[in-house]
Amino acid sequence: MELDLLKALNADRAGRRAAILVTDMADGSQRLIRKSEDFSADPLAEDLEKRFRSGKSGLVSHETGEAFLNVSLPAPRLVIIGAVHISQALVPMAEIAGLDVTVIDPRTAFATEDRFPGGALKAEWPEDVLKEAPLDPFTAVAAVTHDPKIDDYPLMQALRTGCFYVGALGSRKTHGKRLERFTEAGLDPALFKRIDAPIGLDIGASSPEEIAVAVLGSTIAALRKAPGAGS
Repeated sequence: MELDLLKALNADRAGRRAAILVTDMADGSQRLIRKSEDFSADPLAEDLEKRFRSGKSGLVSHETGEAFLNVSLPAPRLVIIGAVHISQALVPMAEIAGLDVTVIDPRTAFATEDRFPGGALKAEWPEDVLKEAPLDPFTAVAAVTHDPKIDDYPLMQALRTGCFYVGALGSRKTHGKRLERFTEAGLDPALFKRIDAPIGLDIGASSPEEIAVAVLGSTIAALRKAPGAGS
């Protein structure tokens, strides 16, 4: 690999940016494709989009031969706002699924090491935590506190930064009031359709554990399925 390409790829990895190194198998030439850039005119556009979704490297065929796509994606993260019962069930499930999980809650009655062992817990306000670890398109946000003072800021930031999944607990009435607050805060209403509310897959979940399964299912679907691919 050329030094300039290697430096660029390492910079993308450090900045949590998705990229694919394309190697032409006939002549060994290489180029770097970034997800944040428009690659719709590329002859491998369809394959590139699929690989960005799956995260899997591999050999592909095209009109003039074959190319190897070496995929570099940031590790997907799940930021859970609220150290509640749902979160207690969701954390180990999400970690098993390969997500890097953080739980944020400033309420010391909920945010305790006994309830959340293992280092995922941040007993601070979301504004402070996200200042040090900003959200990005490879992060999912699930807000489950029912408290606007805690939930609203990370939800709005998730929409602004293009997080791949944004979910919020609450009834449709609660969500309607939430959107009124977001509008008053100057958020573009066009972004509101990206919020999964009520949160999680519609599987009739009732217990905290079942809701956690529903949330994880929605998160994985948002990460892996192309928009409009169906259920």
